[in-house]
Parts: sequence; C-alpha cells; structure tokens
Amino acid sequence: MGGNALLRGGQSGSFEEQHANFQPAASKIADLVQKDYKVVVTHGNGPQIGYILLKNEIAKKYAPPFPIDACGAQTQGWIGYMIQQSLKNILNARGLEKEVITLITRVKVDKNDPAFQNPTKPIGPFFNKDQVASIMHEQPDWIIKEYEGKGFRRVVPSPMPLQIIESKAIRTMVDVGFLVIACGGGGIPVIEKNGVSTGIDAVIDKDLASERLATLIGATKLILLTDVDGLYDNYGKSNQQLVSKIRLNEINKLKIADLAEGDMGPKVRASLTFIENGGKEAVIGNLKRLSESLDGTAGTHIVP
Repeated sequence: MGGNALLRGGQSGSFEEQHANFQPAASKIADLVQKDYKVVVTHGNGPQIGYILLKNEIAKKYAPPFPIDACGAQTQGWIGYMIQQSLKNILNARGLEKEVITLITRVKVDKNDPAFQNPTKPIGPFFNKDQVASIMHEQPDWIIKEYEGKGFRRVVPSPMPLQIIESKAIRTMVDVGFLVIACGGGGIPVIEKNGVSTGIDAVIDKDLASERLATLIGATKLILLTDVDGLYDNYGKSNQQLVSKIRLNEINKLKIADLAEGDMGPKVRASLTFIENGGKEAVIGNLKRLSESLDGTAGTHIVP
C-alpha cells in the first residue's frame, strides 16, 4: 500500500485521520486472512516521512533533527502500530485467531549506487512556487522537483534494494502463522562496510523493496495497491483500455518507458522482476478492490 492510502489530499495529516483512512483497507486485508491466505503487508511512507522531516526543521532550535534513515524507522513504528492494531481489532471482531506483528526492517543498498548522484524519489507534501523560494532559502541542500499540474516536491536518492536483512525472520514468522507488517516505506536503507551496517540518507522505493521481500520469502503473489484500477493501454487517451491480464513476454506492448517515474513505473518494474525471479503472479490494482484484484475480476495481472 502507498503512503497516500493513509494520508489523503486536503487533510491535515493527523493520526486520527490516517487511522480512519486505513479502516477500509484493514477490512480488505482481513478478508484475505479469512480466506486462509498467508499475508505480509508492506506500505509507503512518502507523505509521512516528509512531515517528520519538516517538523525536524521547524524544531531544530529546540531538539536535534534526526537523519532520514532514523525518520524512516520512526514511520515504520507508528504506521506499523496503526496497521497492526487496526487489523488485530478487526480479526478479533470476526473471531479469527491471528497474531499480527510489525517488524522494523532494514534493506541493504550499494553505497556506490548511481542514485546517490541523481535524487529522484519524492517525499513529503507538495509545495507551490511561492513556498519553494522560502524553503530553498532555509534548506539550500534540498533538491526540489516540479510535477506538472501538482506543484513542487522534495526528492532524495532512491538506491536499488539488494537484500532485505530481516527476510529470514519474516519468513519464519509467516510460517508459524503471523500476519507480518514489514518493509515500511521501502525499508531503512543501510550500507555495509567491514561487516558493520550503517544507515544512510535515502528512501528506497516501496514497490521495489516489496518485490525483493516477496521473492526472498518465496511468496507466490505480489499485489501492488494504488488509487487507480491497473495498467491502461493508451493511458490518458479517449480510447484507453484497462489491461486485465498480460504475459511477461507481452509487456513491451504497454510502452513501459513512458510510465511516470515515481508513479506506475516502479510498480511495473517490481512486477516484472518478481515474475522473472519465479513469482507466479503480480497484480497492480486499486486498494478499494483488493479482493476482486486477488480473484482476477479487477486490476492488471502479470503472469509468466
């Protein structure tokens, strides 16, 4: 699930709002448990970590700001708590015996990844043109990118995820029956040198991290949820048409290179990689139609 599934446009971003926003999704996930699926939930944190970083800057005269990796861990904790408690309450109400746990998850990246020279990952809220001038005065090291029709947003490096460090622990918990919430916000990026792991200022794409985790724990399905119904042929044109099912060797027909970076592009790349690595099915679908996406009546299904 994307971070925007929890925080919607026009809202203040309070915990109460985000908790309320998640309840429909919690019900959908509980449906999967009721159907005896083994479930691992991953989630984004773009808006949430952006607000934490903003709070850091506002309060830096009174409390030292934390680096991005530590802020990512913070979002994993409180968003995970919110998801965990919501799911457990719904499962209990349905009489389902299921333990739910949130795991702070680290993801190994390459310190020489070219992404560190070309920041592209958007975090935090959108700003208007007037706000950008003030922000750049206060934060000259920030890189801000314009998104046509939406405004301006901060971007940070987004290195490729190499290894989910806690993947074995996650698989073990799934095997004994836990519903696990992991890789929040794409996981905490760490580099390793001489056997020592160190956090680094970056944000890993949640979809690519979810693929890594799904592959490493041997998942058969990867479901990437967003606010649209799936992939469209001729997207944005009068003759656009939802692609319900497509095979790996047919995917080039959709002109993937044209898909927006930071939007559907990472979801498509994650889906393709998952299938190439032995996954049985990858689904891109609407969060509101999770059950239908799972049973094949909604979403885009990518298969070998």
